[in-house]
Amino acid sequence: MTTPRPLNTGSHDLPVSAALDAFMGTGWAPTQLPAEDRVPGYAAMPSRRARLAAAYPGERLIVPAGQLKVRSYDCDYRFRPHSAYAWLTGLTGEEQVGHVLVIEPNGEPVLYLRPRSPRGGGSPYGSEFYRDRRYGEFWVGRRPDLAEAEQLTGIRTAHLDDLEKLLTGAQPVTRLLGGADPVLEALLPTAVDTALAGTLSELRLVKDAWEVEQLQLSVDATTAGFEDVIRALPAAFRHGRGERWLEGTFNLRARAEGNGTGYETIVASGAHACVLHWIRNDGALDPSKLLLLDAGVEVDSLYTADITRTIPLSGTFSPVQRQVYELVLAAQEAGIATLRPGASFRDFHRAGMRVIAEGLADWGVLKISAEEALQEDSGLFRRYTLCSSGHMLGLDVHDCAKARAETYLDGVLEEGQVLTVEPGLYLQPDDETLPAELRGIGARVEDDLVITADGARLMSGALPRTVAGIEEWMGTLLG
Repeated sequence: MTTPRPLNTGSHDLPVSAALDAFMGTGWAPTQLPAEDRVPGYAAMPSRRARLAAAYPGERLIVPAGQLKVRSYDCDYRFRPHSAYAWLTGLTGEEQVGHVLVIEPNGEPVLYLRPRSPRGGGSPYGSEFYRDRRYGEFWVGRRPDLAEAEQLTGIRTAHLDDLEKLLTGAQPVTRLLGGADPVLEALLPTAVDTALAGTLSELRLVKDAWEVEQLQLSVDATTAGFEDVIRALPAAFRHGRGERWLEGTFNLRARAEGNGTGYETIVASGAHACVLHWIRNDGALDPSKLLLLDAGVEVDSLYTADITRTIPLSGTFSPVQRQVYELVLAAQEAGIATLRPGASFRDFHRAGMRVIAEGLADWGVLKISAEEALQEDSGLFRRYTLCSSGHMLGLDVHDCAKARAETYLDGVLEEGQVLTVEPGLYLQPDDETLPAELRGIGARVEDDLVITADGARLMSGALPRTVAGIEEWMGTLLG
């Protein structure tokens, strides 16, 4: 007989009488998912799983969705499945907690899932549906049963309770994707494999047409969110934490149009824009300053945009703000011009940084020539533009990050890859190497692009980038 799992109940839950438990187990109408339902991108999934299996013939591969993480005491963070699991199965919902994809040595995929909680009928889990805070339908919503999950994905399914039995005793060569599921890692410590994460990243480097569609949807939703932020400026100026007001404005669009944000929204006004990952967003807004907004909507398929605009809160760039912004934009344009199949991934960064270094030298900020500053044994220009100028984009905002350097950072671009180009200048407010008028100004321009057969297509071109374009855009939205 199956031993029932302990229920996840809270300290303040009321006791349940035998009479109530019996009553709760009766009188429920059947509910089935429509027979035609399939996961989005269903047609692409078998090829993805086959390519992964082919990379490790005769081995068992384990790709978990992941486990819940505690936020505080008995409250968990919202769950998002691991990107590799979502890419291989098409399952992206919060109900995927603890689920696991196993690809057997013969290449057959099997999904180990927690099925729907049965409603009474003598099952050892009969009260889970209304009593369990983590997995009960009344608490967290319906999930597919095994047959429905098989219909949705085209993958054979098995009960999650059977997984531990599968993974005990004599095993074939087994690789477990590391960093996704601590429960499985404790069960199979010797199977945890870092190479598997690298392979999965490399398989995801080139996006298919459906993935590019999803990314364009996320870009379009993000564009709408940026417009929302501009319209919200008058209200944000009146709030003591105007940055946070704007964060909430964008995040509303992200939740309304998709799964949420692809990463923590950066709303950085004034000198806060010099903090590369400013997410406190607790500052007031000063009309005389710039605002750096770095944000992306993650759509329901979990693909995310990543866009940054730097705008004058007054609606008009001051001369010094224009000077800084136009140098950053020129660096971005130089980087974008390098994008084409066969180009080195690092070319766009090198091109942008040459523009930045030359500009800093022309301003007199660099006391050496741009050529000297660009040398590897120098790099002094980086004091003012510390980070890299872009990255791959997809299911993760820094997509495919586990790929080997030779296939990504030191590799060449291919048609179908999607990436960001995002140079910036971060002129710290306490930097005495800078003239006073430049201190405390931060600017970044970031766009999303897909590599095409003969260059690159700007996916986020609906958002203006030039000084004149931004000022006109703001004026139109603010009326």
